[in-house]
Amino acid sequence: MSDIGDWFRSIPAITRYWFAATVAVPLIGKLGVISPAYFFLWPEAFLYRFQIWRPFTATFYFPVGPGTGFLYLVNLYFLYQYSTRLEAGAFDGRPADYLFMLLFNWICIVLKHLTMDMQLLMIPLIMSVLYVWAQLNRDLIVSFWFGTRFKACYLPWVILGFNYIIGGSVINELIGNLVGHLYFFLMFRYPMDLGGRNFLSTPQFLYRWLPSRRGGVSGFGAPPASMRRAADQNGGGGRHNWGQGFRLGDQ
Repeated sequence: MSDIGDWFRSIPAITRYWFAATVAVPLIGKLGVISPAYFFLWPEAFLYRFQIWRPFTATFYFPVGPGTGFLYLVNLYFLYQYSTRLEAGAFDGRPADYLFMLLFNWICIVLKHLTMDMQLLMIPLIMSVLYVWAQLNRDLIVSFWFGTRFKACYLPWVILGFNYIIGGSVINELIGNLVGHLYFFLMFRYPMDLGGRNFLSTPQFLYRWLPSRRGGVSGFGAPPASMRRAADQNGGGGRHNWGQGFRLGDQ
């Protein structure tokens, strides 16, 4: 048990709490401690009955059963793998910025699901994080099932198809990819590559709550260190070479 405890404590803090909630809430529903009916995001219950907890429980709940268990476990693995890599890599030392990215993606997904009357948010939020990781490492060669290898930028779309094969809906995965693209565009592509303004900024109260652990400027629009080095080598101006990927953890 100590090995499991050590492994769990080694997960970055925000990913650790997200992972734990995504295990605990489905288990509570499966055991019948609380009826799963209270976990779904039903627009009528949320908007007119003021059951304000539903967007939160719908983020962590998944109806685990004989037909959905494998889909759940696969996406739980994706959560652990890519949220850990992103939090410990591009967002290393900047927990407030990482939490704000999750909040931005989550709010977009909640609004989209309310308009489309979709009830579960777990997979879209995981896919949005995976999409951001894939874009920041777009030229990194990744391995998938049966020895297939391809650039990381294609990974979200491969997983979209894979989830569909094992029982996913495609719509959830597509929404996650689109929200991840929106975040990446507003954070990196538009201000850095197109010379636009920064539309997103981490609130100061998050910095007070989760202070950065490294010096320098934090916040949206600030590229990871490896991307800043590439920009400096290109003279610090003009268009960024977005085709040049980097491995998370390079500082």
